[in-house]
Amino acid sequence: MPRLTPEQRVAWLRLIRSENVGPRAFRDLVNHFGGASAALDALPTLARRGGRAIRVASRAEAEDEFAEVERLGARMIALGEADYPRALAAADGAPPLLTVAGDPSVFHRPAVGIVGARNASSAGRSFAARLAADLGGAGWVIASGLARGVDAAAHAASIESGTVAACAGGLDRIYPPEHADLARRIIEHGALVTEMPLGWQPRGRDFPRRNRIIAGMSLGVVIVEAATRSGSLITARLAAEIGREVMAAPGSPLDPRCEGSNALLRDGATFVTRAEHVLEALSPMVDRGPPEPKPISLAQAETAGFRPAEPAADERARVLELLGPAPAAVDEIVRQSGVDARGVQLVLLELELAGRLERMAGGRVALRQPDAWV
Repeated sequence: MPRLTPEQRVAWLRLIRSENVGPRAFRDLVNHFGGASAALDALPTLARRGGRAIRVASRAEAEDEFAEVERLGARMIALGEADYPRALAAADGAPPLLTVAGDPSVFHRPAVGIVGARNASSAGRSFAARLAADLGGAGWVIASGLARGVDAAAHAASIESGTVAACAGGLDRIYPPEHADLARRIIEHGALVTEMPLGWQPRGRDFPRRNRIIAGMSLGVVIVEAATRSGSLITARLAAEIGREVMAAPGSPLDPRCEGSNALLRDGATFVTRAEHVLEALSPMVDRGPPEPKPISLAQAETAGFRPAEPAADERARVLELLGPAPAAVDEIVRQSGVDARGVQLVLLELELAGRLERMAGGRVALRQPDAWV
């Protein structure tokens, strides 16, 4: 598969680090304009049309970040390049650039996520460790989030066989701090990955983003001890939304740490008490091969000066009229407005860049209320 040129890599990093450009907006921009350079040129105008100016990351900022990553001994891998995790590339919202420390060859093997309670019981930690070791021995890579409890137990038990830790902050801001040594050991045989820049201290909102990386790079996820409201259930939901297998270990009905995982089993998650249950559930997915990556413009598609046709004023008005605080399917907006899909996507991009649009699961969008504009 092609690699980005150094110039394209700088453009990609500038684009994803620009204000209000998330992974979905990045993909839409690059595909719409034929490349990141052309998208960067169009970005200020698009945001102003959406309702406000935004900050565009500078070339100097991008070059400084690349230099810091190199000094750390890490590298950036672009979506669509050969070393990018293929299963993650097929997921909605896959990060355009992953900062990776360690051995990216683990991304070429099938992965299963094991996540659970931070305050896990001794039995929960022991089960997670045994499951991770057995699956590692069967050739699987273990993906988790480097958190306390179940995550740490799963990582520690699969270091020799290969494990990937998705981080919520920069790779120089390991969280929790007491797992810095565990992170160093993971790098020896596996990898640390993040979409966040170096120096980024993780915040609460960053952990669901981290969870979607775990779900995306795994063919299935196993939940071990999860309370009713927990990040592990977010991982399970995200995995289900992208067609991955959701599995759970049963727990005591008297333990509140197991209420969420037991509820998953009640709702149809695969029952897991040993590695063979996981292998039975995921073997058909391995036989089918890795999920097909979603298209994104790479080196061959960069077109200098390319500008697609823009929707007319009356077409913009028809699209805006159909948007409101209630979620609406993009396909329905295309059908009801009579505007072609590329034109609708451009209007939605303008609103998203201005912080006025929220994208939801299932291809739905909604207008943010003015006091929520960012």
